[in-house]
Amino acid sequence: MFGPLDHVMLRVEDLETSMAFYETHLGYEEKGRWEADTFTNVFMGPADQEDDAAQLELTYNHDGRSYTHADGWGHIAVRVPEDGLDAAYEGLMDGGVADYRDPASCGDRYAFVKDPDGHEIELVKRDLTDAARWSIDHTMIRVGDGDTAVGYWARKFGYELVRRWEAGDFALYFMRPPGVSTAAMSVELTVNYGTSAYEVGDAWGHLAVQTDDLSGDWERLVEREAPAYRSPASCDDRYAFTKTPDGHEVELVRP
Repeated sequence: MFGPLDHVMLRVEDLETSMAFYETHLGYEEKGRWEADTFTNVFMGPADQEDDAAQLELTYNHDGRSYTHADGWGHIAVRVPEDGLDAAYEGLMDGGVADYRDPASCGDRYAFVKDPDGHEIELVKRDLTDAARWSIDHTMIRVGDGDTAVGYWARKFGYELVRRWEAGDFALYFMRPPGVSTAAMSVELTVNYGTSAYEVGDAWGHLAVQTDDLSGDWERLVEREAPAYRSPASCDDRYAFTKTPDGHEVELVRP
């Protein structure tokens, strides 16, 4: 059975610099690490992170490569108190984070900063009764067709539409599995009317969905005609990958 989103992976060019940014400004701590011959994966999140909450995976490739930001991936969003958006943004500015999109420029509903690798981070106002401050609220990806994208997450993973926002020239659809706590990360599907395709780039890596039955859920995905991108067998039966209709990679991982 598919569970909540486990993590979102971002590629970084200087691991220590990136880790220091999230530790210093968002209070993240290292939750886990996987050292391989050619790369390092570090998982991070708030110290008081809930069980359903997603982590941030920073991937550093040891060959010193650079990465391309494209428009297929948008941002991660982190939670701040409902009455604390201005204070949170000003605190980041005082800490040396570069000004990007302040609350006033966003109608005092949200704000944006960037990490050292140029990944956008949205600050969103949330009730923090059941979720940690700075925990990941959602990951935004851009899709060419809203019906297709919503149907993909519903049909393939059993996710449900929990919120939507229809605007004049775009629409936002938020999806996550039923029965999870409000601490769980949603996937935000952004549809810009008049744009049917995007480039994903390689600065963003993937979303990961939890599964308690990797082999069985993989078979279910294949039966539901999800692309068999990297099977469990090709990944030493530790994880697997499929792709969305827009080319975003989705990993299956055991919690």
